[in-house]
This record gives sequence, structure tokens and C-alpha cells, in this order.
Amino acid sequence: MKAIRPAWDEGTKKRLIDAAGKVFARHGFRAATIREICKCANAAVSAVNYHFGDKKGLYLAVFEYCNRRAIEKYPHDLGLDSEATAEERLRVFIRSFLLRGLGDGFPAWHEKLIAQEVADPSGIFGKVAETAIRPMDEYLEKVIREFLRKENSAQEPDVCLVELCRMNVIGQCIFQIHIRQLMPLAATKILEPAQITAIADLIFQFSVGGIRAIAAGR
Repeated sequence: MKAIRPAWDEGTKKRLIDAAGKVFARHGFRAATIREICKCANAAVSAVNYHFGDKKGLYLAVFEYCNRRAIEKYPHDLGLDSEATAEERLRVFIRSFLLRGLGDGFPAWHEKLIAQEVADPSGIFGKVAETAIRPMDEYLEKVIREFLRKENSAQEPDVCLVELCRMNVIGQCIFQIHIRQLMPLAATKILEPAQITAIADLIFQFSVGGIRAIAAGR
């Protein structure tokens, strides 16, 4: 029998997050138990209180870990030069988004975790939005605003218009990610980088055409 690691060990914290991700993905937040998570992580039950406060704190840490790991691997700009145009930054943003969701950006259990939360909400998404989703939204909003200004310099982009454009770009990306979890047609849920780039380029072309048409008709 393996010796249980001390609660203050940083390795224990990482193992708890990984074990919790798998257990939460399997059972959902409410049905998952701290005892099962700690058993999988080879950790004492007290380690959860020490590192995360309680079960909900651990659950939040799992979501934050997923998003942090994915963005560190595939940042929004993928290292693009600061002088890049709004079009170039939009193309790269879409590619990075899809690399996180269709490539190896997130842990294997991430999609099941999301599905469990959607099916039986715990209210965690509001907190995750502040730490993970809001920075992404703000980045894309700036890119789209700059793009609209370039297309129609005579008028400042309308706030609602920028928001709708942002939602449409994100919506296309999310659809490509989640459709592979729902349809048997999508044989592979993790794609090669070249395949992801091809999908990203199609979304980019569609989005650029729409943004230009909107700017021209404002």
C-alpha cells in the first residue's frame, strides 16, 4: 500500500487537481466525493481543506487549471508580432482557440467535465468567467473593434455591434469543438494541427466576410 503524502506537499496539490478533474468528469460536482478524489490522488482528505478550502474550491481550481494550462500552451496571439494587423490577429486567435479545444490543449477529461456542469450547473461558470473567459473576450473585442475601424474609419464601432461580431466568431469555434463530442460522424475528436488550421482558416474567411459586410452597411 502506498504511503499517503503530506497535505502541504505541492505534488499533492497537483495530483488532487488531476484526480478531481477525472472524478468530477465521471460523476459531476454533486455526486463526486472528496474521499474518492483523495484515494485516486493518494492524498489525505485534509489535503483538500489545506490547499482548496473545500470541495467547491477544489472544483474551481480544476477549471482554472484547465484554462491556464491551455492558454499557456496556445496563447491567444500564438507569439504573433506586436505589429500584426487586426486581420492577422483574428486569424491567429481563431487558430489558438481551436488548438485548445480540438488539439491537445485541454486534459482528456475536460469535455466530460464541461458536459457534467452544463447538465447539472453548480454556478461555477460565473467565477471561471472572471479568471479565464473575460481576458479572452477582451482580447477578441479589441481585435474586432480595430478591424471595424479599419473598414469604416468614419464611424466609431457600435458597442452592440462589436459584441455581436465577437459572439459570432466564438460561436463558430465552439460549434466545431462540441459537435465532435455529439456526432458519431466526427471520427476523431483530437485533430492534427494541419486539420485544425484548415478549419480555423474557413472560420476566419467567413468571419472576415461578415465583419466587412457589416462595416460597409452600417
